[in-house]
Amino acid sequence: MPEILIKNADTILTMDDDRQELHGADILIRGGQIAEIGQGLTTNGEVHDASGCVITPGLVNTHHHLYQTLTRAVPGGQDALLFGWLQTLYPIWARFGPDEMFTSAQIGLAELALSGCTLSSDHLYLYPNGARLEDTIAAASELGMRFHPTRGAMSIGESDGGLPPDSLVEREQDILNDMIRVVDAFHDPSEGSMCRVGLAPCSPFSVSRDLMRDAVLLARDKGVMLHTHLAENDEDIAYSKAQFGCRPGQYAEELGWTGADVWHAHCVKLDGVEIDLFARTGTGVAHCPCSNCRLGSGIAPVRTMRDQGVKVGLGADGSASNDNGNLMLEARQAMLLQRVVNGADAMSAREALEIATRGGADVLGRPDCGRLMPGKRADIAVWDTRTSLESAGSWDPAALLLAGPMQVKHLFAEGRQIVRGGQITTIDLPRVIETQNRLARALAE
Repeated sequence: MPEILIKNADTILTMDDDRQELHGADILIRGGQIAEIGQGLTTNGEVHDASGCVITPGLVNTHHHLYQTLTRAVPGGQDALLFGWLQTLYPIWARFGPDEMFTSAQIGLAELALSGCTLSSDHLYLYPNGARLEDTIAAASELGMRFHPTRGAMSIGESDGGLPPDSLVEREQDILNDMIRVVDAFHDPSEGSMCRVGLAPCSPFSVSRDLMRDAVLLARDKGVMLHTHLAENDEDIAYSKAQFGCRPGQYAEELGWTGADVWHAHCVKLDGVEIDLFARTGTGVAHCPCSNCRLGSGIAPVRTMRDQGVKVGLGADGSASNDNGNLMLEARQAMLLQRVVNGADAMSAREALEIATRGGADVLGRPDCGRLMPGKRADIAVWDTRTSLESAGSWDPAALLLAGPMQVKHLFAEGRQIVRGGQITTIDLPRVIETQNRLARALAE
């Protein structure tokens, strides 16, 4: 891979340990890594002029259900709370297969990439009609994005008091066997890895206590991370108290679901004791502000979490509960919601951007990503603030979340350019969109 030099950036928001902001500076990329940052750099390789641009680390998405891009704005689910929304969508998802999983993942990842995201997790917890985790891994590989898929699962169906239809649940031994298979086949623990696999029983209300425990034992034996949904809304809290006799945080702690190798999605309803628990144990949180608004779940106490030292990243969540996959919009929404609750000075644009980059990388156990420093991975987003309509008239273009732009000009993942001039370079996106719409029509009919 030839060297790449990105020159003359107006501002580089490094998100390094000192949160340096560099002006009129360059970034040299070599072998998928950042080789050097400074002024007046030279190369015999490819050169990109970043005059009039702000550069940030590639954004990091810590929670998504990529398959849901095929079920945006479904009637009957548009105005429902979480549990009712799930019961509307489950029968539709039961008709998915490998083609639907692959295409929806490509659409979801392309949408994320255009919003500056270079690293995304995915929580796939249903496998109907022969679908497998590698359907999504293949989609990410073709697009060129860094990927952290998780082998999710549901094992308690309607006949046993759970939410999902029985057709979407699996035998727990089959789940564990497939978890072993996908970790052994696809997990790469090395620095700079393009694919790491996690284990992710869907939620405390869709799997048994035994599976939650077994997943912990398996993940720690294999050295992979753990992920699930937790404390998403009031219904979630009520279910935990009724079924387990405790709050979700206590249930997680009892089962071993805390620690630096664990991150939970949503956590809208964590109380002070649970926030302290997460801070003490290094447990991470995927904050999904737009989805939480869409489903009326509430506003997560992100300001308190950050102040207490909890690791917080951003998540777009599924497009069936968000309808959008723009991580810059998630970061802006996170900033605005904390201001609604705590005042206009509660969260700056730069802090929200930090959560979207360095914060998310730390949640996913990727200190090699999320910051622009020599030796770190060359995951780089270039934002045009000179000719962008959104930022026209901005006195501080580096405050991206206040005045945009919300779509990236250039994007590099592991030093490979996957967005050029606002266009995806690695796949035929119009063709994939056509396929996606055809599959959605077939599901609707």
